[in-house]
Amino acid sequence: MLYAVICRDKPGHLQTRLDTRERHVAYLKSTPVVLAGPFLENGEMCGSLVVVEQPDLAGAQAWAAGDPYAAAGLFESVSVTEWKRVIG
Repeated sequence: MLYAVICRDKPGHLQTRLDTRERHVAYLKSTPVVLAGPFLENGEMCGSLVVVEQPDLAGAQAWAAGDPYAAAGLFESVSVTEWKRVIG
C-alpha cells in the first residue's frame, strides 16, 4: 500500500534540515520510497512530502519515525495517511 507522509518543519529550523539532509536522502534511497520532495515557502525548504510503500499504516508510521529528520527533531507535525495513485 502507498502512504503519504506529510511533514511540516518547526519554524526557524532550516539549519537542522540542512545539517541532516545527507542522512535523510540516504534513508530515502535505502527504503521503498515512490516519490519525495520538500515543501517550499519563499524559496526555502519548510517541510516534506514522501510517498512510501509499506504493508500497513503501522509500517508507514514506523518508516516516518525512522527518518533522520524526525530523529533530529526537525518536524513540528507529521501526518501519515493511505494514498492512492490515480495519475503518474
